[in-house]
Amino acid sequence: MATSKKRLEAELSEAFIKIQRDLIGRGPQETKTYIVHDMVIARFKGVLSVEEKHLVNHPYGKKLVKQMRQVLREMYSKTFEEIVEKYTNCKVLSSHSDISTKMGERIEVFIVDKNLEKQFEISE
Repeated sequence: MATSKKRLEAELSEAFIKIQRDLIGRGPQETKTYIVHDMVIARFKGVLSVEEKHLVNHPYGKKLVKQMRQVLREMYSKTFEEIVEKYTNCKVLSSHSDISTKMGERIEVFIVDKNLEKQFEISE
């Protein structure tokens, strides 16, 4: 496990960016990961491609982008969960995701089987 909570959050962010570049061909402009109790929360800013930015200005296009992103998320959710498990040494119990086409950002929340934040309070 990483030596500090801040370091683990940074390592998770880097791993999330790398996997998105590998799988989708591009990563977010900015990624920030937070450990809160038994949750790993990742916020990805600047996730929409140029094409998607144009599409979301049309009602049908917005729906299309959300559907496409949901399908991609379902295809790759196991990969993201494996990253969380590898870096935290915890089991992912569930994960949740949503994308804001208005803000061009995505949120991923992973619920793990331990209170990670409490483990860092004990070790620091």
